[in-house]
Amino acid sequence: MKVQFLGGGQEVGRLGILVENDGAKALFDYGITATDPPSLPMEAPALDAVFLTHSHLDHCGMIPWLSARYDIRVFSTELTKEISILLMFDSIKVGEAEGYPQPYDKGAVRKTMSDFVPLAFGESIDALGFEITTHSAGHIPGATMYELKGRRTTLVTGDFHSLNQRVVWGAHPVKCDDLIIESTYAGREHPDRLKEEYRFLRKVEEVVERGGTAIVPSFAVGRTQELMLLMRDSEFDYWVDGMGKTVTKLYLEHPEFLRSAKKLANARRKGHEVRSPRLRAAASDGEVIITTSGMLDGGPVLGYLEKLKNDENSAILLTGYQVEGSNGRRLMDSGMLDIQGQLEKIAPEVEIFDFSAHAGHSEVIEFVKSCSPERVVLMHGDNRELLAEPLRKLGFEVLLPMNGETFEL
Repeated sequence: MKVQFLGGGQEVGRLGILVENDGAKALFDYGITATDPPSLPMEAPALDAVFLTHSHLDHCGMIPWLSARYDIRVFSTELTKEISILLMFDSIKVGEAEGYPQPYDKGAVRKTMSDFVPLAFGESIDALGFEITTHSAGHIPGATMYELKGRRTTLVTGDFHSLNQRVVWGAHPVKCDDLIIESTYAGREHPDRLKEEYRFLRKVEEVVERGGTAIVPSFAVGRTQELMLLMRDSEFDYWVDGMGKTVTKLYLEHPEFLRSAKKLANARRKGHEVRSPRLRAAASDGEVIITTSGMLDGGPVLGYLEKLKNDENSAILLTGYQVEGSNGRRLMDSGMLDIQGQLEKIAPEVEIFDFSAHAGHSEVIEFVKSCSPERVVLMHGDNRELLAEPLRKLGFEVLLPMNGETFEL
């Protein structure tokens, strides 16, 4: 089969993997990166199908552009479909607010809704001349790896995590001949998760004891729920605001994708959901606020920060990657935030925690070894060489294709 990265080859984000085999063409993901302005993948040709690994915008965000032009089917889990549609509509709203050119409109998103074909984990279909089977990727609930069985077997991981998280079980290796795998954390290891959770809770305790509020900017999809489950086991009073409330509801409607729907439902009941201006004011005086957006580029978090920007007792606890050019990255680098168009110095303490849902460097290597492929294609990473070298020393043939480069597997 012929493969070409339309984006996400030598970079993190805007992933699009074009596969041509047996006279058919399909994409594995087609996303948009939330830079300023947003970064788009290369234009896709006419194709038959999209296999969507999960609902983050850097994987799903450009699929409506395809639906508006081509007669396609979009395969994913039902949960991935529902959250992707939610984020696609939100992407239009954010783009309009920021004044960015829109690659598609609401009509294209509605067309995409009708193009989805839901798949369950372990289900197989015939497409592209392969038997394609789905496996849990462990990244967020509903995230999928695709196994393509033909003359050779190829596994496409999308984003994955092999270790268990509070919200979802880790991914299991799949034996294959060719492995197309993410390399987001090439050269970087994650701290021990339990120790990081303990450090986070001790910082929250410190902030609360000095009379401040812990503001926790959080991605709506996956990270908010992970933090809710962590706070559930604490004694702190916590509030949840932003799109994460809707995503939690969707997760609970699809318990088969969760490690424990019972615990997540309990975390939802134990916390307070902000659903009115009155409750938002109450949350501002609370102990912990988990709120979108995770990169501080919009959402309720900016309202909380505007109120608490001069409060040295409070703290901003970042729990996710801050993309270059984001408001969160500006805060990390300069201590300044853009609030309603004004750059402001922020008094609250800023601390960063690693709750990544991606496999770290060593975890990727162990996953590759367990899959035992002949060839490994590293993607979705800007430091792929740091993984390629140890993998080659272990005897694997490693490919590092650039965006736009066609190669064969």
